[in-house]
Amino acid sequence: MEHVVKPKAAKPRKAAVPKVGRSLGIVLRQLRAAQSLMPGVNLGATRREVSPRIPKDAQYLARKHRSAAGSRGYKLYLPASQPKRPKGLILMLHGCNQSPDDFAVGTHMNAQAEKHGLAIAYADQTGGHNAASCWNWFKPGNQVRGTGEPAILAALARKLMKEFGLGREAVFVAGLSAGGAMAAILADVYPDVFSAAGVHSGLARGAARDVVSAMSAMRSGGASEGAAPTITTASDPVRRIIFHGDADSTVHPSNASMIVAAAVGGDAVPTRIGNRSAGGRGYVRSEYAGSDGATLVEQWMIEGAGHAWSGGRVVGSYTDRKGPDASAHMIRFFLAKSG
Repeated sequence: MEHVVKPKAAKPRKAAVPKVGRSLGIVLRQLRAAQSLMPGVNLGATRREVSPRIPKDAQYLARKHRSAAGSRGYKLYLPASQPKRPKGLILMLHGCNQSPDDFAVGTHMNAQAEKHGLAIAYADQTGGHNAASCWNWFKPGNQVRGTGEPAILAALARKLMKEFGLGREAVFVAGLSAGGAMAAILADVYPDVFSAAGVHSGLARGAARDVVSAMSAMRSGGASEGAAPTITTASDPVRRIIFHGDADSTVHPSNASMIVAAAVGGDAVPTRIGNRSAGGRGYVRSEYAGSDGATLVEQWMIEGAGHAWSGGRVVGSYTDRKGPDASAHMIRFFLAKSG
């Protein structure tokens, strides 16, 4: 309000109060994020108990995967349209304090899978593996091939590929936050397993090597320095689609650019498209072409969005229903060169 009662009186400076409040909120979220990275810390948080609705004749199975590297539980969605021979597989990696069910509900990925005849495997990272059920993306042993969580997840993907008769061109990985960081790692170190990756609000492999550097990368951005070189094979390079909110105060938006730079180099020039989602959020979509002229990396920077799955459903945690539909665009991107 601009109405002034007494011209000579000093006008109260109210702006400082909300500014402090916003800063405090950011600090508290960052402190909680730091706690989630520390082993043995009991955060007292419980994962949301939700159950996705399953269409008639579709299946949603609780399974356990065991391998030489370790074991994890997972939920497997098999579409009614292709229950025995799905056309492809997406390995989904939830964020901190989430569960496979919560992630399935929030991303509504099952509906997309039903539409396209895909199987979805929601891997489960529990409090026994990390205090806040985060994938441990910042540990050096989880940033290389053949060990730790990447080896477990790649073995799970290979097992399902064999079960459903799928080739690498039809196998994809996607994740949110810590799950997004782990998806980026899998794209780097297992290009023989995954043909494309979706990274939502995540970080590049090698952005951190411990808790301190992880907090720095989350707060102000991190580079992929110090990571072992990306593994390359004779097959096509792993394509990547990246989503990030430009108002994300949990994982700094600059981390999206680090993932792009690791994939195509820092000097690559994209084609940029600006638009607005049906929910009202503006965004800039940047496309980076590979050597064959096809899109190798697609980056979506979403205006005003925080740390949440774009276009998600409010019944799930960490979702933003106003943004463009990340699930639909990820599958569109995945299937562009599959088959």
